[in-house]
Amino acid sequence: MIEGILIGLKTALSFQNLLMVMIGCFAGTIIGMLPGLGPMTAIALMIPITYGFDPATGLILMAGVYYGAVFGGSTSSILINAPGVPGTVATSFDGYPMAQQGKAGKALAIAAYSSFAGGTIAAIFLLIAAPSLSKVSLSFRSPDYFGLMILGLTAVAAFSSKGNFLKAMMMCVFGLMLASVGQDTLSDIPRFTFNTMNLSDGISFVLVVMATFAMSEALTIIIKGNDPTKAAKQISLTDLGSIKVSKEETKQMAKTIPRSSILGFIIGVLPGAGATIASFLAYGMERNFVSNEEKEKFGKGSVQGLSAPETANNAACSGAFVPLLTLGIPGSGTTAVMLGALLGFGIQPGPRLYETNPEIFWSVIMSMYIGMVVLLILNLPLIPYIARILAVPRTFLIPMILFFSVTGIYLMSFNNFDIFLMIGIAVVATILRLYDFPMPPLILAFVLGGLMEENLRRSLLISDGSWSFLWDRPLTFCIMIVIILLVGWQIYNSFVKKKL
Repeated sequence: MIEGILIGLKTALSFQNLLMVMIGCFAGTIIGMLPGLGPMTAIALMIPITYGFDPATGLILMAGVYYGAVFGGSTSSILINAPGVPGTVATSFDGYPMAQQGKAGKALAIAAYSSFAGGTIAAIFLLIAAPSLSKVSLSFRSPDYFGLMILGLTAVAAFSSKGNFLKAMMMCVFGLMLASVGQDTLSDIPRFTFNTMNLSDGISFVLVVMATFAMSEALTIIIKGNDPTKAAKQISLTDLGSIKVSKEETKQMAKTIPRSSILGFIIGVLPGAGATIASFLAYGMERNFVSNEEKEKFGKGSVQGLSAPETANNAACSGAFVPLLTLGIPGSGTTAVMLGALLGFGIQPGPRLYETNPEIFWSVIMSMYIGMVVLLILNLPLIPYIARILAVPRTFLIPMILFFSVTGIYLMSFNNFDIFLMIGIAVVATILRLYDFPMPPLILAFVLGGLMEENLRRSLLISDGSWSFLWDRPLTFCIMIVIILLVGWQIYNSFVKKKL
């Protein structure tokens, strides 16, 4: 391993590769800040550029864009409640309320420190445990993945406010309904398309996120007459951009970061899971670990509620490289694009990559840590200036949010139908918001819907239509037991305990 590390350092620290790390991190950060764009799009655009490079250099550039986008995606989530990438949706739950309280600079700093720590810890894990964890990935089967998806949905209890368990579950159903729109993957039969070709490919994740968060937030502000920049206007620009984190907040982060890093990395290792699921699960887990007093702060500007998803999504990015490099299986949609790029270079990822192309394997791992340092140096000085976006008056802020939402969606598909669909979903989401229906469960259900259906069908085919697959495998059985306990505990807290 030491020999591999030395090979990786030699490759990663070459002038060209260091330059690629910096360019990738900077480009990824900018792209991550823009609502509607993501690392997958950026990497896809860079594939033609990287073909003239050495395979190791090309992969280092794309990896830099990947974790740079996730690192920078928190900015738009925190400032305008418009997640730049799916993995930063959970960041907005507490990041945006902190910004509304005039703590935008602090929120961005906490996100930056957490991202750095999560990425660094995960890079160390990747360095030490990649071969062993590849075996863990192989041990998971379709029933286990289905159970994991259900477990993800039960985490809805964590980010639904007190007494909103039923509303949260209703939003889960709504999210699953939206996820089922489009052609059936097995039979190609259109479902819930209402005889329109525009819905045959399903509904875009970015469209749903922009509608339920950015657009509905703007509409809610208009209806309620609130000014989200009020808190920011009451203090000076210097205070607005302050990035100081108190000792107490540092202690809270110190407790959160290790467990969120471990969880994020493990989820990232599982093919198909990714940063989005990791961030949601970390948020839910952290809420269950804190005291009742701290639990009440979640969704209102909690330090731990912000630190947990930011740590987990960056750790998951590193974890996603384990199945890619060791098994040739993409751990996320973005690493799937990278797999295509590697195959274009004539490189076949898999167990033999250590032997055939050690410089690629080890240089990517070493460049990750270098990238984390670059990102921290890049982002922290810019935070005071970025945070001033909150000082923009409401009359400019709302049209800006609406403009970026509409433009972002149109540039993705160049289809007017998507704009009208987004407006329709935004109107429904706004009405639901006014009646205190939580949006995060909808997003989580929408993300997991396709994966759940795919793994459920596969599991039923394997078991000849029997539901016994839920308890036949010990791993699946354990996951189901955890789900039952979580739901039972939530029902007890919501209904039984209230009556007592």
